[in-house]
Amino acid sequence: MNKSGNRQQLRRGLKERHIQLIALGGSIGVGLFLGSSAAIQIAGPALLVAYLIGGAVVFCLLRALGEVAVAYPVAGSFSTYAHTFLGPLAGYLTGWTYWFMWVVTGMAEITAVGVYVHYWLPELPQWIPALAAVVIMTGVNLIAVEAYGEFEFWFALIKVIAIVLLILGGLGMILFGIGNNGVPVGITHLWQHGGFFPHGISGVVMALAMVLFSYVGIEVIGITAGEVKDPGKALPAAIDKVFWRIILFYIGSLYVIMSIYPWTEIGSVGSPFVSVFEKLGVGDAAGIMNFVVLTAALSSCNSGIFSTGRMLYALAEQGEAPAFLRKLGGSQVPVNGVLVSAACLLAGVVLNYFIPAKVFTYVISIGTFACLWVWATIVVVQIKFRRSRLPAETAKLAYPMPWYPVSGVFCLMMLALVVAVMSQDADTALALFVGPLWLLGLTLSYIISR
Repeated sequence: MNKSGNRQQLRRGLKERHIQLIALGGSIGVGLFLGSSAAIQIAGPALLVAYLIGGAVVFCLLRALGEVAVAYPVAGSFSTYAHTFLGPLAGYLTGWTYWFMWVVTGMAEITAVGVYVHYWLPELPQWIPALAAVVIMTGVNLIAVEAYGEFEFWFALIKVIAIVLLILGGLGMILFGIGNNGVPVGITHLWQHGGFFPHGISGVVMALAMVLFSYVGIEVIGITAGEVKDPGKALPAAIDKVFWRIILFYIGSLYVIMSIYPWTEIGSVGSPFVSVFEKLGVGDAAGIMNFVVLTAALSSCNSGIFSTGRMLYALAEQGEAPAFLRKLGGSQVPVNGVLVSAACLLAGVVLNYFIPAKVFTYVISIGTFACLWVWATIVVVQIKFRRSRLPAETAKLAYPMPWYPVSGVFCLMMLALVVAVMSQDADTALALFVGPLWLLGLTLSYIISR
C-alpha cells in the first residue's frame, strides 16, 4: 500500500474511545449549534426526515470506508486506497483535494475563534486568539498522537454534554412543563404551522445538501486508521457506535427545539440552543453556548491539522508530494506535514483579512466541492475493492459493507442529488464551477510533475 519499506512508521497510540469522540467531534460542528435555523426554515419540521435520509447516506459512507480501512489500516486512508484501486492520479487528486478542504475549513474555524473570544474580550484584536489557536493546536499535534486524541476527546465531550443537556431539559419541558410554569409544551408545534411538511417533499430535498454538509468531518475516522491500536476491533466498534449517536444527537436536539418553538419563529430568536437553555432558566446561556462553539471551532482546527499532516505524509509516501514531508519526529508524528499545514492555516487567516471577499468565496467553494469528491471516491473505492476480491476472500472480510452493491449505489445517487440541489442556488452552484477547475489544475500539475 505504500513505499515505506523499513522506514519508521506512525505510532498506533489512539484508543477506541479516542476515535469514537474524534468522529463525533468531526461531525457535530458549529453548524448544529448556530446554523440549524437556516435548515429549519427550508424544510420545517420535516427537516427530521432529511436528517434520517442524511444519516442513511452517512451510514453507507462509513461502512464503505470501514470495510477497506479494516482490511488496510493506513494513515493515508482514502487517498492511499484511491491510489491503489483507482490509480495514482485518483490518489493524487483525492489526497490534495482533501488536504485543501481541511486547510480551508481550518481558516474559517480559526477566524471564528477570534470572533468567539471577542464575545468576552472585545478590546482584544481578533488575530491574537486566532494565532494562539494555531500555535497551541500545532503544539498538541507535534507532541504525540495520544495528545491529539486526548484533546479531541475532551473537546468533543463538551459538545456532546451540551447536546445531551438540551435533549434532557427539552424533554422535561415537553413532558412536564419544566421551565414553562409547569405546563407541558407537548409536540403540537411539529404539525400546527403548515403541517409536518410545510414546503412539501421539495423542502426536504432542498435541505438535504445542508444536512449532508453538516456531517462533514465524519470521514476523519478513516485518517486515524494508521495510528489506532487494534484497528480490526476499534474501527468497527467506533463506526457502529458513532453512527447511532450522531442520529440520536442531531435528530433528538432538533426534535426538542422544533417541539418547544414554532419552526416559523426559530430563525428570529438567534441560536436555537441558546433559546432553549434560556427558557429552562440557565443563567448566561449565551455565554455558555459561546464557550461550546469556541471548543467546537478549536476541535475542528485540531482535527484539521491532524488530518492534513497525515495526508501530506501519505502523499509523500506515494511519491505525490515532496519527500521531506515523510519525516517523522521522535514521537512518530509527521512533523513537517503538520508544520506545513499549520503554516498554510496562518497564511490563510492573514489572506482572509486582505483579499477580496469574492476571492475567498471561490476558495471556500473548492472546499465544498472537495467534500463531495472525497465521499464519492470512498464509495467508488469500496466497490472497486470488493470487485478485486475473489468470492472466498470476500467471505473472509472482517467488516463487510452491508447490502452491497445497493448501499453504494444509493450513496452515490444521494450525492448526485445534492449536486443537483446545489446547482439551483447561485451561492452553492459556484462550487460546481470552481471545483472542476481545481481538479483540472491538479491534473495538469500531476502531468507536469511526472
